[in-house]
Amino acid sequence: MAITTQRRKERIDRGINVRTEGIYALMSIKELSYLAAPRLVLIVGLLILPLLLPDMYWKRVITITCIYAFLALSFDFLAHFVGLVSLGGAFFVGIGGYLAAIANTYWGFPPWLTIPFAALVGGAVCTLLLFPCLPLRGVYFAIVSLMYPLFSARVIEALDIFGGTDGIMGIDGFSNHFVEEYAPLGLLLIALFAIRRLVTTDFGLVLRGVKDNDQAIRASGMNVTFYKSVAVYIASTMGCLSGAILVHIYMWSGISLFALDFSILPIAATVIGGSGTLIGPVLGCFILVPISELLRDFGTLRIVFYALILVGFIIFRSEGLMVWGQRKYHQFERWTQI
Repeated sequence: MAITTQRRKERIDRGINVRTEGIYALMSIKELSYLAAPRLVLIVGLLILPLLLPDMYWKRVITITCIYAFLALSFDFLAHFVGLVSLGGAFFVGIGGYLAAIANTYWGFPPWLTIPFAALVGGAVCTLLLFPCLPLRGVYFAIVSLMYPLFSARVIEALDIFGGTDGIMGIDGFSNHFVEEYAPLGLLLIALFAIRRLVTTDFGLVLRGVKDNDQAIRASGMNVTFYKSVAVYIASTMGCLSGAILVHIYMWSGISLFALDFSILPIAATVIGGSGTLIGPVLGCFILVPISELLRDFGTLRIVFYALILVGFIIFRSEGLMVWGQRKYHQFERWTQI
């Protein structure tokens, strides 16, 4: 008599969710592969992307996309985990870019030294200047942070400092194209996984508490201003890092570093990718920036297509691509024996 084997469908992540995602020692190779696959696809995809592009123009576009990705990552970190909606991305880029230009042209620092110098010192300068605004929340902090890049550009132009409207020229570029292409990608991956690790620590838990109920944090004897300052320093350091890389790519620094594109596009990328996912805004940049370049031949009309894309995502995928993709990924099923 033949024995029939009965089978049923089972979600792939069932065994993982029954226990916990943190107990990796109890997981099989299949379950570990299931968790690691999206991360490996991200890492490998970004690393081989410059090799797949046909010409230097699109390789430069990917490098510029990394600049926006740093800003989108810092925006999502501050907005979702701290509750500070910052529109000062252009301010971070400008401060980091000018510091790197000054360190390179005036003090003779090489690029491998000016970039970390501009990131760390620029983050401190931005945090110090934004410190009086930390008690503000919501739209008030957003409006004030938006004023900083506008104010900085007008001061440089009016006082004719740091080259005025001509900017600072003669900045050293990267040693070769390989370094120019992979340095931003490598630093972006490091920043992404470092921030993901940070928000899962006790420090990240306190930051969430600052966002949800800062009065409870104060009642626990913690300094809310200190935690906000550290969060702003982390976010502004990433922004200044992108500005420092940018001036060594273009070998020029000017008031266009304070352009509002650096403040607005990261928000659009966060809407498309998904707020609170960290990787979502990064992927949003890798969608928006190349699309913007493809539409460049349409001139000012490309703004219309750009707006239609954003409206479409807001209406039909308001949670963002990453949230939708995560949900679909965890709904995969397999046949198992009963």
